[in-house]
Amino acid sequence: MQVNRADKYVAIDCEMVGGEGSKDLLARVSLVNRDGDVLLDTFVRPKERVLDYRTEVSGVRKQDLLRAPSFEEAQAKVARLLENKVLVGHDLKHDMKVLLLSHPKRHTRDTSQYEPFHKVAKTKRPGLRKLVHLVLGTRIQTGEHSSVEDARATMALYRHAAKDWEKELKSKRYGTTDKKIA
Repeated sequence: MQVNRADKYVAIDCEMVGGEGSKDLLARVSLVNRDGDVLLDTFVRPKERVLDYRTEVSGVRKQDLLRAPSFEEAQAKVARLLENKVLVGHDLKHDMKVLLLSHPKRHTRDTSQYEPFHKVAKTKRPGLRKLVHLVLGTRIQTGEHSSVEDARATMALYRHAAKDWEKELKSKRYGTTDKKIA
């Protein structure tokens, strides 16, 4: 049975709020498939008390979290959606850390780590907004962030480079390791 390419790749982005000691707490998580269709977009009720909603960046407000699913519910949904998928994202270590999840490195495509994007951005730590503007010629994050918009933008970056990216990975025999990112 042939697997639909849109079903093999999943992009993720999370929005975080601040807890004790400026700790990042998951407040929203969004996943889209290769075509940009939303697989999951949910606010998440943090396990700890929120001290800073960071609304000007996160777009999250207190009322968004009042009836939101629990962290455990959201984490379980994300884990199910990532099973046997290639995970695409930007600076994924932060998203995976706040979700308390890991994913096999060989099934991970992090646009912040892709060297040809470093060259385009002339930095080893390119921001998503800058990369999307330089590579795709579009603007994102012009106000409050949207995790759906960011996940779609990351997937668009991956699709733009996918042929060369996958060819490079294959030539490096990258797929033979089971290391995980977390």
